[in-house]
Amino acid sequence: MGCFFSRRRKPAQGGQLPLPQQAGAGQDAATGEQKAPQYSWDLRTKIDPKDYTFSGLKNETVGRLPGKVAGQQFVIQDCENCKIYIFDHSATITIDDCVNCQIFLGPIKGSVFFRDCKDCKCVVACQQFRTRDCRKLEVFLCCATQPIIESSTGMKFGCFQYYYPELALQFKDAGLSIFNNTWSNIHDFTPVSGENNWGLLPETAVVQDYVPLPSSEELKAVRVSTDATKSIIPITRGRRQKNSDESCLAVFFAGDYTTANARKLIDEMTSKGFQLIQTKEVLMKAEDAHRVFQQSALEFIPLLEKGPVVALEFNGDGVVEQCRSTINEVFSGTKVFVSESKASASQDVDNFYNFADMQMGM
Repeated sequence: MGCFFSRRRKPAQGGQLPLPQQAGAGQDAATGEQKAPQYSWDLRTKIDPKDYTFSGLKNETVGRLPGKVAGQQFVIQDCENCKIYIFDHSATITIDDCVNCQIFLGPIKGSVFFRDCKDCKCVVACQQFRTRDCRKLEVFLCCATQPIIESSTGMKFGCFQYYYPELALQFKDAGLSIFNNTWSNIHDFTPVSGENNWGLLPETAVVQDYVPLPSSEELKAVRVSTDATKSIIPITRGRRQKNSDESCLAVFFAGDYTTANARKLIDEMTSKGFQLIQTKEVLMKAEDAHRVFQQSALEFIPLLEKGPVVALEFNGDGVVEQCRSTINEVFSGTKVFVSESKASASQDVDNFYNFADMQMGM
């Protein structure tokens, strides 16, 4: 239960406490009778919890269209053999006692908490991800902070990959960056010696094989694609084994085209066979720039005041040379930090992501 605190208000002039804001108090012009005052909280739209709950469903396909949740809390409980789609952003979502369900959850501003669920397949984007007493969940995840599992077994994780036209704005409304995704950096709160309670889904895993596209007429109106190349979230390798001992760091600075430029470089590099390991969007200060960019820091410090930077780590033999060449050809008018050599690149990557993890409390 949350705690509610009230601060003592200062008395208005004359020693009286100010009255709550009223509207419409006074006499009725037609009858001369005194009208009851209307307080500001009476004028708010009434929320019906049933509109934000799926409970006790069996063998059903249900969902909410874009705009129908609009940042409210949502509850999913006691559902079995159901397909559930929340195509909107929400404040928090709890999923309790669900069995053999396939679930899509659009961007969640706060936390998503799975409790006592088993044999579920999910696609989830959130600020915080947690499970307790769960068994055999397979999750394509975008999570801004370190995902936590507790008293849970048989958990499998992959990188979130999904698209529909409203999704980018929903990420923004939920305060989530498409570049902050720690999907594979799982913390097991209750590890068991000699056992592994979680692992990664196969690299070849296809979202649609786990959480199929909605089949109901109402939900078909959402133009969903699970094609990895269209995903709103860049597909990263995360904690999977790297193919090469050569990585490269590229950092874009805040501006009108930062996201588009970062996406463009990802497309250029992955089309040439290089792998995107991780991405990050974070604010930097001058002292951070000195630590990360070393002797190049003075060139980039003035750009930090404009907003957060977007950093990308690519991997593959020859990646530094190819990344520098691509940036010179495609982004010649844009200031971008890029590793100078294979020798310095691994230190660049470590310097940046160690700083970023500290910034985000990882």
